[in-house]
Amino acid sequence: MSILQTLQERSNNTCELCTSTDSLTQYTLPPSLNENVDNSVLVCKNCLDQIEGNADMDVNHWRCLNDCMWNENVAVQILSWRMLQRLRAEGWPKDLLDMMYLDDEAMALARATGEHEDEASKIIHRDLNGVILENGDSVVLIKDLKVKGSSMVAKQGTAVRNIRLDHENAEYIEGKVDGQNIVIITKYVKKT
Repeated sequence: MSILQTLQERSNNTCELCTSTDSLTQYTLPPSLNENVDNSVLVCKNCLDQIEGNADMDVNHWRCLNDCMWNENVAVQILSWRMLQRLRAEGWPKDLLDMMYLDDEAMALARATGEHEDEASKIIHRDLNGVILENGDSVVLIKDLKVKGSSMVAKQGTAVRNIRLDHENAEYIEGKVDGQNIVIITKYVKKT
């Protein structure tokens, strides 16, 4: 059974956030490199567009978080926590955040995207041209890079897809090159 089919069965073919049945799709929580049921959520197009920033936040739409934050699936809980963090300036999400509990592992994953940080204190990753990089972006190496701890050389022009950001250092990103996860310095990449 595919991940999407498992999610559809798990959620009874409804959005795991707002319970809509229209235009459902699989959403994998960043910064996950591998898609699986444990880090994926079934969401409708309306939720997805707002999660990814392709549509303005409709605060009233997210009142659904009051229910879905109690979902038994950790991925749904994490996504609910992240959305409540984005909306915390509205007031009511702070009350829900105070009630919510995530174990240490889930909280670490929830905080991985920096949703809980104020805009001024967030670390911003930029490529050599100053373009902002985000989790899941694709980049190209602009020069040959020796990989520390191995004899591997990542060649200029190599495409690195589905990157992950290091949320402690704005100069580091992670990605797979020749099947190996490596850390890359942002001044040596260009966003595609």
